[in-house]
Amino acid sequence: MTRLADLAELVRAPAALSVPGDVLSGAAAAGTLDRRTPALAGASVLLYWAGMAANDWADRRLDAVERPERPIPSGRIRPATALGVAAGLTAAGLALAGAAGGRRATAVAVPLAVTIWGYDLLAKNTAAGPAVMAACRGLDVLLGASVGPARGRGGREAAPAARALPAGSGLVRALPAALTVAAHTWTVTALSRREVSGADRRLPRATLAGTALVAATALGRPDPVPVALAAGYAGRYGAAQARVLADPSPARVRAAVGAGITGLPALQGALTARAGNRLLGLAVAAAAPLGRRLARLISPT
Repeated sequence: MTRLADLAELVRAPAALSVPGDVLSGAAAAGTLDRRTPALAGASVLLYWAGMAANDWADRRLDAVERPERPIPSGRIRPATALGVAAGLTAAGLALAGAAGGRRATAVAVPLAVTIWGYDLLAKNTAAGPAVMAACRGLDVLLGASVGPARGRGGREAAPAARALPAGSGLVRALPAALTVAAHTWTVTALSRREVSGADRRLPRATLAGTALVAATALGRPDPVPVALAAGYAGRYGAAQARVLADPSPARVRAAVGAGITGLPALQGALTARAGNRLLGLAVAAAAPLGRRLARLISPT
């Protein structure tokens, strides 16, 4: 019988703490934060877990050589079970997105799901891999911005001016946040491709420069909350990459990848606070230390 702990390892459950902040930062940027947002964040988590399960199914033969301790090559989870989990979570994520946000959310969730599966099955081991994974995260941010203007009590829209906005205006307003998260994801994915073999120093040099640019774009107007969160993100993730630059061994690369995954909530929090939601931004960023603690139990990479 498949154990719950094995399923949690299959989908890298703690890493999902880095996911709701995508939707929240997108909704904050677009002005669409309301009662629908938590459900969209839940749909995002389901799609993320689906991608993790599909990733292990697609990599089962490679993992048998490089990571025999993973759930499928170790025999703890059958390949068919992993594929079924991935398909089931995808269906559930799409259904929840549609129920929460209707056709607008579905119009973003479906391409997001297609891109996730496309990365796992086709793009991951190609030169396009980091860009496709970055697109996944960018679409995830836009999922939060996909619904109409924020609604107040009774389902009525918050302001008459909001009703006059074009249907896609929220997506446009959230695009800078989506590009920022996508750029961060590119750096993490590029590093992750060298977790087993190690990297030459050109890679951490490039990703470190990218991280500095990402942190700078998250600042916005001078405000102590996004500034502090962006600085914390850049300091922790940047320090891990600097250690790779000094010693580009597989262990250092894996540590940097883990820092990039668990440090993402600080960046998402900075983007959310930059949009004027300081308390929510701090709450989003609070997932970062919790994610680091849980990563000691289940690896996020």
